[in-house]
Amino acid sequence: MPAKKTRLVAVANEKGGVGKTALVINLGAVMADMGKKVLIVDMDPQHNATSGLGVDIDDDMVNVYHLISEPESYNPLDAVVETAWKGLHLIPSHPDLSGAEVELVDEEGRENRLGDAVADVFKNYDVVLVDTPPSLSLLTINVFAMAREVLVPCQTHPYSYRALEALFDTIEAVKEDINPALEVAGIVPTFFDRRTRVGRDILERLEADKRYSKYLFKTPIRVNTAIAASSDAGKPVVFFNKRCNGALDYRAVAETFLKQTGKKK
Repeated sequence: MPAKKTRLVAVANEKGGVGKTALVINLGAVMADMGKKVLIVDMDPQHNATSGLGVDIDDDMVNVYHLISEPESYNPLDAVVETAWKGLHLIPSHPDLSGAEVELVDEEGRENRLGDAVADVFKNYDVVLVDTPPSLSLLTINVFAMAREVLVPCQTHPYSYRALEALFDTIEAVKEDINPALEVAGIVPTFFDRRTRVGRDILERLEADKRYSKYLFKTPIRVNTAIAASSDAGKPVVFFNKRCNGALDYRAVAETFLKQTGKKK
């Protein structure tokens, strides 16, 4: 297990398109800019967190697929890539990760493959952020099995709001059967546009719903074209355009995140 000071955080939502990877990249970038040592683990076969940090997929590069499929053959430290920004490191993904679920289905302890493979690396960091696939899968369960906290991006849209129930049920099931230390660290509203009635309505529902309100971060991530542009450039928006709304919002979320303990009563 990582040292107690290390915050081990799964960033997850079973619905795609909610700003999950952007939250991972930019939250990590802000905290690194604040002097924290941050590791991002890309557990999504689409490897958007990897490319979003300006790292190209190379078949000769040790990646997270190698670590969970053949842990005895690879040193996890060899998979750690230093990004262009001080204090921000990455364990990259690879498209082959999409086949890992089938490969591991009959393996004993398959839900703990990731944690067993990389636990020794975590002690070197203040925060570890894990980007998960946009679906419930064995890969997601591996992340939940080793994490202590789950940070949930929720697009301010009815579909995303409705998907929260299934995610929270999954987290409760993992707590009961696999990892009793797992807690929800927060819900971060994303793609918020105050000008639209639906955006305001979903934010109000989150604030009113007793299951979710105690986890809700007060600063939503506003709709901002600079976020998409920064992803295309392979650069976190907080370094791409420090004064844009997206950068300001991610910084506010990071400040809130670092102030909390991660435990919700």
